[in-house]
Amino acid sequence: MARTVRFHEYGGPEVLRLEDVEVGDPGPGELLIRVDAIGLNRAEALFRGGHYIEPVKEFPARLGAEAAGVVEAVGAQVTGFEIGRPVSVVPAFSMNDYGVYAERAIVPAAAVVNRPDGLDAVTGAAVWMPYLTAYGALVDVGGMRAGDTVVLTAASSSVGLAAIQIAQRVGAVPIATTRTRAKRDALLKAGAAEVIVTDEENIADRVHDLTGGRGTEFVFDAVAGPGVVDLARAVAPGGTLFLYGALSGEATPYPGFELAMPALNMRTYTVTRELTAHPERLRRAEAFVSSGLRNGAFQPVVDRTFALDAIVEAHRYMEAGTQVGKIVVTVDR
Repeated sequence: MARTVRFHEYGGPEVLRLEDVEVGDPGPGELLIRVDAIGLNRAEALFRGGHYIEPVKEFPARLGAEAAGVVEAVGAQVTGFEIGRPVSVVPAFSMNDYGVYAERAIVPAAAVVNRPDGLDAVTGAAVWMPYLTAYGALVDVGGMRAGDTVVLTAASSSVGLAAIQIAQRVGAVPIATTRTRAKRDALLKAGAAEVIVTDEENIADRVHDLTGGRGTEFVFDAVAGPGVVDLARAVAPGGTLFLYGALSGEATPYPGFELAMPALNMRTYTVTRELTAHPERLRRAEAFVSSGLRNGAFQPVVDRTFALDAIVEAHRYMEAGTQVGKIVVTVDR
């Protein structure tokens, strides 16, 4: 048995329950992981509330796709892992099939990476979703390179902060946006070349000023909604606007673009569909992120940790949106 977070109906954080659940043994292609830390992601709040890209198929439902721990058992047909090995679980499966909000969890081996030496469990649970998402869109798909500019919305999120570091590593220029001045200094300290305060400045005008009138090669947007039109005006001809989230909760007015706007590419990006589901892409991404961790270029930012017993409070904190970096839940025994 293992303490496991489940929910029996859609709702707010209060529907989360910590229950004793039989874990069982890993089947073919699976690993049993002793979970030491869990990385929280907004996708889990959406899944819990019934607003995710896929609905819950059956209640009670589980949560969680990102964690760090140690291999406890290896299923048939699994190679490359041994009992006692520190690992991280990356988002590469449906939460209808697996969930890592638990003391122990069975996960597909294809969703597990060996944790680099010296990386503790909290950091190991904070690194993969943010860095894989930013790398997958901007580098793997977009081909971001030295001299490019990238505009980042929700820049104080774990993905936004990872994107800043990835841009720096490839020689690109990260421009962060924030609604108020409250997080401006933190974003500059995190490595943003410039910070645009959207309550005070027009994004498109400011980006064109900063780029000598060229515009930005990339926009990496987690907000969507009506603000996408202003972001599109900031894009250089032939540039790309990535939508990887929908924090605004409002419709995105793609049909409202004007013909006079610069030619741009606009596309959605979902890391679980475009990167972690493809072994070769995941292998390259793992190598890129691991090398950045080893040489210190990548330093995951953890805003706050909660105990597993406080999972309801952790979800409330995540939904408040005041964090700078990753929220991690630790599993004490």
